[in-house]
Amino acid sequence: MELPVRIRAWDGSEAGPEGPVLVIRSRRALRRLVWAPGELGLARAYVTGDFDVEGDLAQGLRQAWRRPDGVAPGARSRTVRRLAPGLRLAARLGALGPPPPPPRTEARLTGRRHSTRRDRAAIAHHYDLSNGFYRLLLDGHMAYSSAYFTDDRQTLQEAQTAKLDLICRKLGLAEGMRLLDVGCGWGSLVLFAAEHYGVHATGITLSARQRDFAVARVADRGLGDRVSVVLQDYREFAGTPESFDAVASVEMGEHVGEEHYRTYTAMLYRSLKPTGRLLLQQMSRRADAAPGGGAFIESYIAPDMHMRPVGETLNHLQDTGFEVRDVEAMREHYVRTVTCWIETFERRYEQFVALAGEEVARVWRLYLVGGRLAFEQGRMGVDQILAVKPDARGDAGMPWGRPWSM
Repeated sequence: MELPVRIRAWDGSEAGPEGPVLVIRSRRALRRLVWAPGELGLARAYVTGDFDVEGDLAQGLRQAWRRPDGVAPGARSRTVRRLAPGLRLAARLGALGPPPPPPRTEARLTGRRHSTRRDRAAIAHHYDLSNGFYRLLLDGHMAYSSAYFTDDRQTLQEAQTAKLDLICRKLGLAEGMRLLDVGCGWGSLVLFAAEHYGVHATGITLSARQRDFAVARVADRGLGDRVSVVLQDYREFAGTPESFDAVASVEMGEHVGEEHYRTYTAMLYRSLKPTGRLLLQQMSRRADAAPGGGAFIESYIAPDMHMRPVGETLNHLQDTGFEVRDVEAMREHYVRTVTCWIETFERRYEQFVALAGEEVARVWRLYLVGGRLAFEQGRMGVDQILAVKPDARGDAGMPWGRPWSM
């Protein structure tokens, strides 16, 4: 069978087409693939340094992760038959043996899926890594979500500013209004909306480090009378019903889980005044893509994450009582956003290693490059959804046309 990518073994032997070279540094890499065939085994081997890629990592991954023709997802018996020659080869190479222990950076969550305790652990696994780590990677806003590019010359900082401003305009924010940001991260939106639109903003997050960082930024900017950031699960939010003029949730809904998504949308709906608007920016997936983003993402980056085709999210919102007014696809914007993050990451790679260790740095290199591929290839997308809570008469209070696009 023709190899999809060039391979160099630990003894210096090479085979395969010209291009990026997958370097197998030890027999342990093969054992990882024997015990976890496919994406997870490759990820474990890469993260631990048991194998590496010389040349273009994205192209190497594109070729190495290519599925054999005719093997459909879930075709277990055919996959096992295809593995048989590889197992015989691994035996001849002395690569069989007990499974190597998983890398220390692999998530190990316990408890009921999407319980409040487990959700806190899942969020902490990713977002509580280090505020310093994210400051090295992100722009000055500390916006960890897709930016919005309006021309080819924009920097990431400018594109993130454009995204924040677009959200505020879509929500129709004005002086004195009340804004709720569910999953507020390091406070980029609540700070921007308070400073530039004069609103009173409340942000909630499950990450203690994000909360602490955002609270410090609020104090530094003298916005304590207009912005509050609290550490709280959305299911426990104690805000008075119908107390907010606008609600936003930016790339947080992916962490809710399918079984709790209606609880999430009901909380967003309950928080809004009649004719109040919701801006939901959320990742979506193609119908045949993995709901959690794949074995690597689910094991190392965002445990318990769930994405769905955008149409299913719209159905959830409508069934909750929202009227969907606008949907804007931003897939290409995310590709460019991640490209900016990758450039920063590679330029500062040694700083990331010094801060978090080699294994964490390798996890993030694989995550950023693999994530960009998923969006480039259309397996994943990201969308801004604008919805409104009509009043008792059905009035949405929406303007004619799309004034936010002018």
